[in-house]
Amino acid sequence: MDTQNFKGNNWSARKAGSIYIVSVQDQSSIVDALTDFITTQNIKAGEVTGIGAANEATLRFFKPSEKKYVDKTFREQMEITNISGNISEIEEKPVLHLHITLGREDYTALAGHLLDAKIRGAGEFIIYPLDTRVVKTKNKDIGINFYDFEK
Repeated sequence: MDTQNFKGNNWSARKAGSIYIVSVQDQSSIVDALTDFITTQNIKAGEVTGIGAANEATLRFFKPSEKKYVDKTFREQMEITNISGNISEIEEKPVLHLHITLGREDYTALAGHLLDAKIRGAGEFIIYPLDTRVVKTKNKDIGINFYDFEK
């Protein structure tokens, strides 16, 4: 199998076929590192999965009645048991839409939309690019971004 290795701002990666295996460096922002990765690799659409550990995470919860997100930051060592999400474009910029489940030391879990998290330990991700461009635009009635296949 043909593979290529890459390095960027706080990440390293290997491409195997059309799929990327990405490692985010310890003490780095997941969103900053993965955004740099998808930008440098020119990935316009795709799927993201990941696991690892973090010592800080800011989660968002959308309140439709208020058309806004409520953010909450957690500062403790946590296992990233799952990150899943997608890659699209908003206003011609690559955007990650990620959800996360975090395991706490007492074996309870936190979950929500990931605004950002700081790796403390490992950050291991698989990126599945799609051979297309997907654009999201804001739906003012609901208050969030939706796929816009007309663009």
